[in-house]
Amino acid sequence: MSRTISNNAARTLGANSVRSVNYATSPLLTSQTPTWRSRFVVVLVGGAFLALLGRAAFLQIWATDFYQAQGEKRFVYKQVLPASRGRILDRHGLVLATSVALPTVQIDPKTFNADSAQRKALGQALGMTLTEVDDKLEGASNTVTLRRLVEEAAWQQVRQQARDEGIKGVQEVREYQRRYPEGEAAAHVVGFTDIDGKGIDGIELGFQSQLLGRLGARTVVRDRLGRVVEEMGDQADPVNGSDITLSIDSKVQFFAYQRVRDAVREHKAKAGSVVVLDSQTGEVLALANYPSYDPSNRGSLSGGSLRNRALTDVFEPGSTMKPLVVALALETQRVRVDQVINTAPGSLVVGPLVVKDAHPHPALTVQQVIQKSSNIGAARIAMGMPARELWELFSAVGYGQKPQIAFPGAVTGRLKPYKNWRPVEQATMAYGYGLSASLLQMARAYTPLARDGDVIPVTMLKQDQPASGPRVLSAATTAEIRKMLQMAAGPGGTGPKAQTVGYSVGGKSGTAHKQEGKGYAAHKYRGWFVGMAPISAPRIIVAVMIDEPSNGVYFGGDVAAPVFSEVVQQTLRMMNVAPDLDVKAQISAKPIVPIAAEQESF
Repeated sequence: MSRTISNNAARTLGANSVRSVNYATSPLLTSQTPTWRSRFVVVLVGGAFLALLGRAAFLQIWATDFYQAQGEKRFVYKQVLPASRGRILDRHGLVLATSVALPTVQIDPKTFNADSAQRKALGQALGMTLTEVDDKLEGASNTVTLRRLVEEAAWQQVRQQARDEGIKGVQEVREYQRRYPEGEAAAHVVGFTDIDGKGIDGIELGFQSQLLGRLGARTVVRDRLGRVVEEMGDQADPVNGSDITLSIDSKVQFFAYQRVRDAVREHKAKAGSVVVLDSQTGEVLALANYPSYDPSNRGSLSGGSLRNRALTDVFEPGSTMKPLVVALALETQRVRVDQVINTAPGSLVVGPLVVKDAHPHPALTVQQVIQKSSNIGAARIAMGMPARELWELFSAVGYGQKPQIAFPGAVTGRLKPYKNWRPVEQATMAYGYGLSASLLQMARAYTPLARDGDVIPVTMLKQDQPASGPRVLSAATTAEIRKMLQMAAGPGGTGPKAQTVGYSVGGKSGTAHKQEGKGYAAHKYRGWFVGMAPISAPRIIVAVMIDEPSNGVYFGGDVAAPVFSEVVQQTLRMMNVAPDLDVKAQISAKPIVPIAAEQESF
């Protein structure tokens, strides 16, 4: 039985062995793969390789600039290097305007990790509320400027807080801010810039291209915290702006500003201006206005304080025109110095107008017409000359002409063509009504009277050589006019308060009603004084204007002449001009008291 089982097992094992042999020799397994299939696989592999190779070639050859730029955007930055704006200097090299590098605080939103309390503390250090800080950061993905041009102390506080509390993403860049050491005194000369350093007014605007300079740049690599870790390529250095040297003397400017400010306050006036010219060079040594403003503090800017009244405000020059009318009459030999002019009975009818003197005189010499400031005398002299000759002289000294000065905002004023003059206009122009000019034009109009007859251009830039210009009057005529101006500024004249210790002076006061609508305001005046010193050899010309004095006096001889006196004395001392009068004799002399009867007519 056991043998039978063994035989059966053997048979079973043999059968299994037969089956195994049959699998190995299966037709399915022994059949050959079709050739097209293997080739297809090879083509697929080759195509994929070629696609990868083509993509690599595209990225490395054709698209390399694009992808390199995209990569550099994430870590390579082009950093702008600011240029310092040029300085504005006075004639002695003292700084009137300069640029100071200050921190601008920036935040990188990608790494900024401050919580609410920390953001509030940062804002407080920069003068910002938490809401303002959050509004700046909301939705930002690139660098955010949190506060521009902060003081150094504020930035140091922010930086220390960031270090102590582990706040990331806080950084700073340096930008330039304009500073004005002379403040209000020179504000209307230098002007000011906006926060980006662009000139808005004054010399800052007039010389924008020279002061601006050229920005520089460098390419740097930054880490994820915004720190510069490497510089790439060559650096383009910034080119700072050019310095501008003005004709202004900062000491004269400051003193003139103080004196006109004090006069405006004393007389409760609306405004005041003063111009100081060097009569040898035409340089403007001072140009001051009150009210003024602080150009470093833009929050103080307002329309009234911004007006450079000495250049932009025009008004009728009043009695300051009389010396020019008399000069032309003397030049053309139509009158003599001692010739008597009939001024009785204190009025003169010209067409629809009655010309009057405030204090009548029966008759006056030509000299006295200037000394007493007679409207009637000036009108009679003017009406004895052709309108064309008067117009030519007025135009030659600058009336009705735009000042050729490198300063924005200088106005032309008004002078009608002589062909349109009616007799009444020719009469009123003789004492300063019917035309208009700025205070700068009035000062320049006196240059031929101070320079033996030639009129010179005025300038705001420092000059190294004396100026020259066309001759409009003879030296003999101007010498006579200077004597008359000295009489007008002395005892018995309309401006004795213009007298200055140590120096002889000459000038002409003026008072005029202010225009209002189509007529004149009954109780609004402008008072001014224009003159020169020393009268023996004029070195400076000073023009002062006080607008709407309302403290009881309004004549130019009372409100403007004292400012003239103080500015002349201080300026000539600063210029080291030797006194031409005996100081002791002046001090011991009886004080000059202005007489009401000798006030100017208007």
